[in-house]
Amino acid sequence: MAQQDDYQEPLISNRMAFGLMAGLGLMVAATFAISLGGQWIGPRLALGSHTDSREEVSVRIGQDELRLPVNTIRFGEQRRSGDSDRIDLYLTWPEMQGYSVSLKNRFDGSHNTDGLIFLQLSQSTMSRDMSGRVEPIYSRLFDGDPLPGPYGLTAHHLRADSGYGQEVILTAPMADGGSYAVRCLMPSQSTAASSRSAAAANSASCQRDIRAGQDLTVLYRFSPSLLRDWQRIDAAIARFVRERATKRKPAQ
Repeated sequence: MAQQDDYQEPLISNRMAFGLMAGLGLMVAATFAISLGGQWIGPRLALGSHTDSREEVSVRIGQDELRLPVNTIRFGEQRRSGDSDRIDLYLTWPEMQGYSVSLKNRFDGSHNTDGLIFLQLSQSTMSRDMSGRVEPIYSRLFDGDPLPGPYGLTAHHLRADSGYGQEVILTAPMADGGSYAVRCLMPSQSTAASSRSAAAANSASCQRDIRAGQDLTVLYRFSPSLLRDWQRIDAAIARFVRERATKRKPAQ
C-alpha cells in the first residue's frame, strides 16, 4: 500500500496573500485620499465661484491703481495684480463688504439681488457721467411731463423709440449742489406686465455711473428696492473707490 503524502497545499498561496494585502493597502490609501480630498474640495465646492479671501491685489486701470480685497472681485480671472481694462466687483449693502460665508445667501440668490451692489470700474471714455448727460442727451428723449417718483426723485419716461425700453430716468438735486440721475426698470403696476419685466425689475435693474479717482468711470447697478437709500449708496460707492484708489506713478 502506497504511503499517503502528508503534504497539503495551503488554501492561500504566498503570492495570493501578497496580492490581497497590496489591494487592501491601496483601498486604505484611496479611502484616506478621498477623505482628505473631501475635506479640501468640499469647502471650495461650497464657495462656488466666490472666494472669502481678504488678500489684496493691486489693479492698475489707466492712471489709477486700486488695492482691492479679492473677495470683492466677482470673477476669478480678475483676482490678480497687474494692468486691467476693467474690474468687476460686488458688495453687500449696507455693509459694503465682499463675499463671506456668513453672508453667502445674498451672493447665491440667482434672482433676488436686493442685498448686493454690482460695480464695474474702467477708464473713462466719456467726458460726462450720467448726471452730466441728462441735459444734453437724455432730456431729448423724455416723453411727456416729469412725474413724482419714489423717495424724493423725479421720474422722466423715455420715448418708445429711444432704445431704452421701459426704463425711466430718475433725477434729484443733491445736497452738494450737484444733480443725481439713475436709469431704472421699475416694477410695473399693470396686471398685464410680463413676468420677464417683473423679474428684471426685481434684479439689479437700476444703473448709474460716476467719475472717481484720476480717470475712472464707476458703473454701478442695484435693485429698485434700494432706491430708498440712493443718497447713501452714491456716497458710499464714491468713498469705497476713493479709499482704495491712488494715482498711478508715471513710468521713469
